Amino acid sequence: MKSKTLFTGLLGLSPEIKVLDFLLIHKNYDYSLTEIARNSYIGWTTLHLFWKKWVKAGIVKRTRRIGRAQMYELNKQNLLVKKIVELHDIILKEFLDKEITKNKTTIKHAMTNKQRARAKI
Repeated sequence: MKSKTLFTGLLGLSPEIKVLDFLLIHKNYDYSLTEIARNSYIGWTTLHLFWKKWVKAGIVKRTRRIGRAQMYELNKQNLLVKKIVELHDIILKEFLDKEITKNKTTIKHAMTNKQRARAKI
């Protein structure tokens, strides 16, 4: 079982969120349904419970065929997907900002006054 990401940690571990998280992280690539299910850590049958709705809603789109496998990617032109990408980016940015602030504070406290004076030069 894959560990939680920031996105799934906030929104939960439902199959839809797991698939969405995988597709957001790898939004510049296309995948077969088997690859999407495997990399999202959900069952292939579970994926099919909502996949047709996602295609119909324009959340994902077909890209090409490789042999018998139909490839899909996140539809980055879809307004809903654009908003979800923004949310994903905001979650990541807030986490990084907090980590940077925390690390700056830790580094600042770890230095002596003499070291701080030298660092300003």
